[in-house]
Amino acid sequence: MYLIRSESSFDAAHFLKGYQGKCSNLHGHRWRVCCELQSQTLREDPQTEGMVLDFGEIKKVLKDLCDYLDHCLIYERGSLRAKTLEALQEEDFRMVEVPFRPTAENFARYFFDEIASKGFPVSRVEVYETPSNCAVYQGD
Repeated sequence: MYLIRSESSFDAAHFLKGYQGKCSNLHGHRWRVCCELQSQTLREDPQTEGMVLDFGEIKKVLKDLCDYLDHCLIYERGSLRAKTLEALQEEDFRMVEVPFRPTAENFARYFFDEIASKGFPVSRVEVYETPSNCAVYQGD
């Protein structure tokens, strides 16, 4: 089995509604996303011969996904009061609503699914919310 790995990062704020601890407060991270792709064989076409795929292809997809989340407040749908949302929108803050609790584990699954949906043979995604704390999602 051949494996290749690419990574990207983004800076964003989040909070965990209902959590009993510091993470219930609005705070930020430098999120680091590492993606592994796998293949039993290598390509044979002249351009990408001997590769699982051109690193540039996965780097672009990963960068685009990370750029979408960069420098924003990521919040779970239904976790903010209408007045709070309205006030933040009036201040023109960039916010991204997600349908899940914004944990590293859920982001690992989110990135896995997004990359797989674009036809890439993703096998594993790691999401670091700190340099020493990482969540992993991998396929079957």
